[in-house]
Amino acid sequence: MSENLQPVPDDWTRALAIVAHPDDMEFGCAGAVAAWTAAGKHVGYLLLTRGEAGIDGMSPEEAVKVREEEQRASAAICGVESVEFLDYADGTIEYSLGLRRDLVAAIRRHRPELLVTFTHHDITYTGKWNSPDHRNTGRAALDAALDAGNRWIFPDVEEPWKGLKYAAIAGSTRPTHAVDVTDSLDTAVASVEAHAAYLSGLGLPQGAARGPLEGFTRATGERFGGRPAIPFELLTL
Repeated sequence: MSENLQPVPDDWTRALAIVAHPDDMEFGCAGAVAAWTAAGKHVGYLLLTRGEAGIDGMSPEEAVKVREEEQRASAAICGVESVEFLDYADGTIEYSLGLRRDLVAAIRRHRPELLVTFTHHDITYTGKWNSPDHRNTGRAALDAALDAGNRWIFPDVEEPWKGLKYAAIAGSTRPTHAVDVTDSLDTAVASVEAHAAYLSGLGLPQGAARGPLEGFTRATGERFGGRPAIPFELLTL
């Protein structure tokens, strides 16, 4: 793991991020998203759930509303205008043909050149066991990226899209590339802090996000020319 990270290619204009929950993008790679949108690129978010099981002291019915509002506000801070939810049940996402179909439809509709998702591996960069929601979402997103260009797979769902070039996987234990967030780190912190109810539910005081995020980007920067950065495992599609 001592190899230097390479810059994420910038020969694309549209990205679609597919993740399981509100806050997945913010804790994983919002600084990169803010850097991309500042450079004029378009990034859309697709969330499988509304995070209704994410706050222990709040009923799912209330959490749905709160977490959707926080996610939209957080995305806007990073320059993301398109935020969609698929209404899968938080905590019980299963890999299925139905999930692949829904993600193929989204990819064909958004027509991105870059797919962003959270790691599908069993272990995350934290060294902890990954959640089933993350694993199943990530794997289905990568499979859907291949399906999207084949007109004979889910032929009744949108027009085929063969324009995907890359998949950037956040939270991976196998990073290969990174994005410089020198100018977007404050934006990344603000996007995390926009999830105020969620952070409060975790028992984190206001301002607690900055230290860990700065430490994470600084550690990544040790393999990226000393610049604070967000790491990704990059796959060429």
